[in-house]
Formats: sequence, C-alpha cells, structure tokens
Amino acid sequence: MKRRMVLALGLAGVLAASLSLSAAAQEKLTVRLDFSPWGVQAAMHLAKDKGWFAAEGLDVDIQDGRGSGNTIQLVNAGQVDIGQVQVGLIGGARAQGAQIKSFMNFQRKTDLCILVDRDAPVSKVADLKGKTVVVFAASPWAPFIDLYLKSGGMDREQVKVEFVDPAALWGTYTAKRADGLMSTVGSALPVAEKPRPSKCLLASDAGITFPAYGLVARDDTLTSRAAALKKLVKVQQRAWEHLAKNPDDGVKAIVAQRPDAKLNPDVLLGQIKLTIEYFETPATAGKPIGWQAEADWEAALKSMEQAGVVKAGWKASDYYTNNLMD
Repeated sequence: MKRRMVLALGLAGVLAASLSLSAAAQEKLTVRLDFSPWGVQAAMHLAKDKGWFAAEGLDVDIQDGRGSGNTIQLVNAGQVDIGQVQVGLIGGARAQGAQIKSFMNFQRKTDLCILVDRDAPVSKVADLKGKTVVVFAASPWAPFIDLYLKSGGMDREQVKVEFVDPAALWGTYTAKRADGLMSTVGSALPVAEKPRPSKCLLASDAGITFPAYGLVARDDTLTSRAAALKKLVKVQQRAWEHLAKNPDDGVKAIVAQRPDAKLNPDVLLGQIKLTIEYFETPATAGKPIGWQAEADWEAALKSMEQAGVVKAGWKASDYYTNNLMD
C-alpha cells in the first residue's frame, strides 16, 4: 500500500512537472482588438476557444480595444504585440512617425459605408444633398469625408456632417435625428436591422480604397518574433476557413469568451457573415486568406494622397508585408 502511494505521488509529480513545462513552453503574445466584442473578432475568439493557439505553442492574451486608432498607438508604443484593426489607418499612422505594418489583411475589400433608410430614394453621393449625416471624430471615415462628397460634386455646404460622441452615434441615427450614419458595412448593418432597417452607400463606389480589417505589428516585432507571428497567421487562416462554413461557431466562441458582454447572437452572426463577404478583391482572388496585393495598397495610397492623409513619396510596400504567409 505504501509503495503504491509513493508511486502515485511520484506519477502525480511527473505529470505536474510536465504540465508546468508545457505551460512554460507556450510563447506569449498580446493581441489588442479594435473595439468591444463584435463579429470581425470571431476568428480570434474561435481559435482561443478551440485551443488552436495552444496547439501551436502560443499563449495569446486577447484584449478588447477602444478603437482602431487607439490600438495602433498601443502597438506602436510596444505596450501590446499585435493589433487587430482597420489597416487602412496605417498610412496616417506612419506619416506621423509610427513604425508598424500590416502582416495579415483578411478583410481586404473596402467596407466604409454610409447607412441610410432602406427605402430612402438615396443610391449615390449626390442624393445626400440637403441631408445630415453623423460620424465620430476618430472614425476612419473622417479623413475621407470631403473626398467622398467631392466625388458627387458637393461639399459640406450641401451635406451637413455632424461629429458626435461615439456613445451617442447610434442613438442619434436610430432616433432619426440624422439621415445617415458613417460607419462600416459589417459592423453597422446588422445592428441597424431592427431599430432602423438600412442600406449602405459604399465609399468604394466613390472611388475610395481603404483596406479593412487585419493584423498589424511594429517593424521590429515582425522581425524578432517572425516564427510566432507565422503561427498566429496560420491559426487565423484556419479559423476563418472554418467560419466561412460554420459562422454559428463564431457566435458561440465570442459569447463564451465574453460572457458578461450581453451580446446579441443574431447581430454577431450577421456581422461575421458580412465580414467574410468583404474578404476578396479582384487582385487577391485565389490567394491565401490575409495575403495582400500591391495593387490594392497602391489604390489605397492614391486615396490617402487625394484625401491629404499622406504626402507624395510613400510607397505601397511601406504599409504591408506578406513575409509571414506560407
């Protein structure tokens, strides 16, 4: 009996030591998301929930964010390793001295849009004449507003643009105190479906190119932690491939990872589906999820120059890398 007890204790000690070593072998990465939980974050939460990060030797700390701009600042300051953000903001960030690049742009098609009533006789920029649209100051829309209106032969004299606090943005629109709301397709349409069924006027229809969601890191992190980031990319590709066929699993994962957020499953499902609809551009057809086309970034750079976000002299390659793609 004593011998069996000693053996049992010994085996327990070996197991504990093994688990400890396994945990110690996990490479830690901090990922800061763009905002509070919503559908675009499904792949991160699914990979965490399924244990796919751990299976690749990664211990990933997924943090909620306070906007893509804020997340970019934290990544550039070295306070977090990776940001999941609207990568179209990289141009302005680098122009101000940031040293970051996109290393995986999974939502490559421009998703900036203006929500208007679904049955409104509004289908193009010029139809907004005499209307009021709301936006918040840190929105990715902000630098492109004048360029967008100009494409319809208008300026802010013909269209009233009101900047409101982010917390008041949706309330202003759903209470119909504004005719339109500047946002993104994936985040906004599902939220508006019940309180104010809407359709979208796309920024891309006005010739504006703005790469949507992806992953960014500092230039030095891309080099020093390349092996870990390659694993992260691999897992995210796996997660998005799974979600394309099983979007409901993304809803379950987000709710499981953020149980206190009181999320609406129907809204999450709609957001996940719309996110995936904006994965491809003509230049990325047939390429791996997250692979970035120089032609798309050249078009984005042109839009940034026209909007005054950056001055002439930048190159598309200043903003992205495909080196972490297998």
